[in-house]
Amino acid sequence: MATYVNNLRLKEIATGDESGTWGTSTNTNLELIGEALGIGTEAITTNADTHSTVVADGTADAGRAMYLKYTGTLDSACTITITPNTMKRVQIIENATSGSQNIIISQGSGANVTIANGKVAIVQLDGAGAGAAVLDVLTDLQLSDSLTLNGPTLTIGDATAEDTKIVFDGNAQDYYVGLDDSADDLVIGLGSAVGTTPAISVDENQFVTMPKKVTASTSANISQVAITSSSNAVAWDARAAANAYHVTTENTTFSAPSNAVEGAIISVEIAQGGTARTIAWNTVFEFASSTAPTITATANKTDILAFRYNGSVWQEIGRVQNLAQT
Repeated sequence: MATYVNNLRLKEIATGDESGTWGTSTNTNLELIGEALGIGTEAITTNADTHSTVVADGTADAGRAMYLKYTGTLDSACTITITPNTMKRVQIIENATSGSQNIIISQGSGANVTIANGKVAIVQLDGAGAGAAVLDVLTDLQLSDSLTLNGPTLTIGDATAEDTKIVFDGNAQDYYVGLDDSADDLVIGLGSAVGTTPAISVDENQFVTMPKKVTASTSANISQVAITSSSNAVAWDARAAANAYHVTTENTTFSAPSNAVEGAIISVEIAQGGTARTIAWNTVFEFASSTAPTITATANKTDILAFRYNGSVWQEIGRVQNLAQT
């Protein structure tokens, strides 16, 4: 009696069977081998949560193909079980379904692989019977030479709560570029663990932190940021507007700057408009002899003041007044 216990479910003719007709079975097997090296398409029932792909014994079947594309319309993730569960295979599987849902490839009670909509995965069916598992072949992939991507996008991570990174494995020193998921920071640093010895950190507000010395080969430019007065008060964000300018529109008071960090230096250009206005200061600003200056009360004149934060107050470290604006 013929059996089909191989990984392609081909007919294995028993000794002495099919006398005079073995050629037909052999030809069918050859055709099925060709099918196994080709592309197959299998449709999932509309909105099914589960689907079974059974590789038929000795007859044509899309599930036998090396490249297997699943189609159909889904409204939720669909678990696809590929059987027999003793079949050991490597397959390339495409989720070509409609509905923006995942498909989950399974073979038994062991591990499975989730393939996002529109994506392709190379999987291994381990054929371990009832406990069979499906594994992602490309997990821990090692390349011995160059890798070229012809597309415009490289995505690292799968939107789960975990750090992702690229590690540069040097002879004497490793570096990484990674996402610190808990802090939502993009980090460049020394070593291979995200968060270890960071050199540059960029947070979700696009604020950049560099804990070590920064050397500029020409000059450093801090862009000017306008700060305005509302209800006779000026709000000043020391981090977002370290180099600030304020064109007077009303008599006003400079409030205590937000995002104050010890050692930070900020400056402000106060430009009088066509009508001179008065300027007052929150008590967190400390001036020489604890006396606030009188801002030039002349139309179209400018004063510039600079401060350094000592962890308690903003100490004035520079002042020039009564400057022409043109």
